[in-house]
Amino acid sequence: MAHGLLTIDLGAVVRNWHRLCEIHASGAVAAVVKANAYGLGAAPIATALKEAGCRHFFVATVEEGEALRDVLGEGPMIAVLDGFRARQHPRLTPVLNNLEEIRAHSGPVILHVDSGMSRLGLPVNELEALARDPALLEGIEPLYIMTHLAAAEEPEHPLNAAQIARFNEACLSLPRARRSIANSSGIFLGPRFASDLARPGAALYGINPTPGRPNPMEPVLRLEGQVLQVRDIPAGQTVGYGGSWMATRPSRIATIGLGYADGLPRRLEGRLIGDFRGQPLPLVGRVSMDLMTFDATGLQRMRPGRWVELIGPNTRDVDAMAALCGTIGYEVLTSLGSRFRREYLPV
Repeated sequence: MAHGLLTIDLGAVVRNWHRLCEIHASGAVAAVVKANAYGLGAAPIATALKEAGCRHFFVATVEEGEALRDVLGEGPMIAVLDGFRARQHPRLTPVLNNLEEIRAHSGPVILHVDSGMSRLGLPVNELEALARDPALLEGIEPLYIMTHLAAAEEPEHPLNAAQIARFNEACLSLPRARRSIANSSGIFLGPRFASDLARPGAALYGINPTPGRPNPMEPVLRLEGQVLQVRDIPAGQTVGYGGSWMATRPSRIATIGLGYADGLPRRLEGRLIGDFRGQPLPLVGRVSMDLMTFDATGLQRMRPGRWVELIGPNTRDVDAMAALCGTIGYEVLTSLGSRFRREYLPV
């Protein structure tokens, strides 16, 4: 039996997608559901979005794409950001990132221009080769020409303007095709970054695409851990590995069945406060692989089998949890392990 529960609000995901569609009025809005929809479940989330009208999905790998095609059936575009060898996966759309892939493919594709990320995508020298020899693109049918923004969450970052200029220039030497520019944060950068297809991921799942400003997205996640044992300890008793926490008074300790194997890092020691029925529960002692201990002193209703909220309406959102962990919301979501039971609230 799972000792961790993730409750995902599919209605909130769909409302976030509709909100992004309103903001990105220049074109369609896709859904990036790679890494199992950032750990929340690609099959139920993509199904809900398809029913809401989403017709473009992006994954990272062929395996993710084939699994998603089995779920969604024919119709929606499923694009593989990492690309794949020609003719191997006719049900999927490859994102072509270099000349070798272009030479190997024919038919419908997405061309990826590297405008400054220096990760995947056609670099300057290969774009110049295509401009010199357009025959290299014979047989290619670009559905979209895309790029990926490296600093969209920082509106004033000079790389944003540099990337859009480089992308527009590169498109002049490529076949005419629809364009795809904005990621989650890019949707909020204004009309210069509008295009025929936006590709949000994080914003769909409640991560704030506008850091430093109010979050325009709804939270979609609640994370809870189940209490396995409750014990009373005297003052002077230590808790957990290394005895790093010592009770200064007679205390009640509640142990829940989650730990760093479930994506809750050890550095949360001394930082995290859970919630039990509106009452704060400070994390005490070190986070173990499978267990965490909380100070439940004075809570007589605390019993084994109860649930403690760690992310949700009574505690914090994903971005706040990320701040406690010293990371970003993307990593928090994708680190949530397979041992959680996932329940889905309907649209």
